[in-house]
Amino acid sequence: MSKYSIGVRGDFIAQHYLVGGDFGAESEKHSHHYVVEVIVEGNELDEYGFVVDIVRLKVILEESVNHYRDRTLNDLHEFKDINPGSEVFAQVLAERFRVALKDTLIVALTVKLWEDEAAWASCRLNNL
Repeated sequence: MSKYSIGVRGDFIAQHYLVGGDFGAESEKHSHHYVVEVIVEGNELDEYGFVVDIVRLKVILEESVNHYRDRTLNDLHEFKDINPGSEVFAQVLAERFRVALKDTLIVALTVKLWEDEAAWASCRLNNL
């Protein structure tokens, strides 16, 4: 466990459908009101006393959310040939944050993606 952590949260609506199996109603195009939580961790603070400036985290989150807002995930290149289920979507979002924060002191990050009030998936990236 890292010494410090900081997080941000946002929400958006996007559509998807599952392919390749009998997923019932999930096989038809439908919308979710997603809530995404991003937590970044570090063992040391930068010269300003931050793991990462929270404003920077909010900007990255807003850019990510805007990329997916009101879109059909299946139509996007990052979901080509794979099911855009919650686990995969959490991983895609985690990778976006990893790339955007590669110049920071973070050592791990977690994306928790809520598909509705009761169901979520997460992806944790370590040793960054």
